[in-house]
Amino acid sequence: MTENLSAGRKTVVGIQFLFVAFGATVLVPLLIGIDPATALFTAGLGTFIFHFVTKGKVPIFLGSSFAFIAPIIEASKQWGLPGALAGLTGVSLVYFVMSALVRWQGKKFLDKVFPPIVIGPVIILIGLSLSGSAVDMAKTDWPLAFLSLLTAILVLTFGKGLFKLVPIIAGVTVGYVAAILLGKVDFSGVVSADWIHVPVSFATITHFEWAPFLYMIPVAIAPVLEHIGDVYVVSEVAGKDFVKEPGLHRTMLGDGLACLASAFLGGPPETTYSEVTGAMSITKVTSPAVIRIAAATALVFSVVGKFSAVLQSIPQSVLGGIMLLLFGTIASVGVQNLMHHGVDMGRTRNVIIMSVMLTMGLGGAVLSSGSFAISGIGLSAIVGVVLNLILPGGKKQEEAKA
Repeated sequence: MTENLSAGRKTVVGIQFLFVAFGATVLVPLLIGIDPATALFTAGLGTFIFHFVTKGKVPIFLGSSFAFIAPIIEASKQWGLPGALAGLTGVSLVYFVMSALVRWQGKKFLDKVFPPIVIGPVIILIGLSLSGSAVDMAKTDWPLAFLSLLTAILVLTFGKGLFKLVPIIAGVTVGYVAAILLGKVDFSGVVSADWIHVPVSFATITHFEWAPFLYMIPVAIAPVLEHIGDVYVVSEVAGKDFVKEPGLHRTMLGDGLACLASAFLGGPPETTYSEVTGAMSITKVTSPAVIRIAAATALVFSVVGKFSAVLQSIPQSVLGGIMLLLFGTIASVGVQNLMHHGVDMGRTRNVIIMSVMLTMGLGGAVLSSGSFAISGIGLSAIVGVVLNLILPGGKKQEEAKA
């Protein structure tokens, strides 16, 4: 179908794909305190970098990663936002190392070190660790929060086609319009904003510290492995084996370079967007060129200052209502991951791994030495990997599944 589309039709579909990814892409920066225009710019740039590395063959859009909301918020408290952004360069290092390992050893090595019993709890923690923030934002105006939440739920439940893929933007839009009608939106920032502005700062990372750098590395493990799963799904939707050509090592390298560029430009880490993959499945349009049109559109939107100011005027309660659903959904994905891979929670080793990871992650455990400290999701991920490697029964389980 893609080959028969005119240039104009491809442009329309590309813009439509950006619309599908838009809500999630701009929500992350709004929650961590950076300009949403920066996230749009780095998403567009990161997608182009990814397509360059993957020889323009893989129809994937990169956008803001939700996995790093909690770590960025926590790191900003300890080292400030510049320090947290400097630490995000460690995310790209994980992608580079994983890319090299896949090229050297193949995917089986990653499956052994990072099995579902480790990744599932990490994903659960990513969602649950932000539950307090969601409630704090929602309680600033519960009626608006519930209106946004209800809208998102209705779209997810009864939406058809592409409309079903945009619950975030639907919920935010309805909540925002209601806030305007109730006189609860401050437009002073929109009035004073320039029409055109530079969305990124090349001097965002003013200093570099090892502590936030090491803090972010373990957190990156789950998104990297999620990347692998997404590439398999995209391959199935497009009817091509992207794991072999251009190769999984290239897709991870491209994602890592996109994350590195985003960190230096003051944006959040990038990740493959399943929403866009879903849109491709519905429209049957799987052309990488269409994805690049979506990326170009993101770059154009990012330089419109008034547009960014409007996004920043959205009340916290509206965002909080969406978060009540979103972060719980992320946690449920972790549960689904365990179920999908047939993890037997009746086995003692699995109960131990999951119990220790969840308790340490939610309980605020901290491992420190001098000026270095690691806690939360990162520490839990490391503990999970170690327990999986040292507890007996892992190899037996793999053989039983085989």
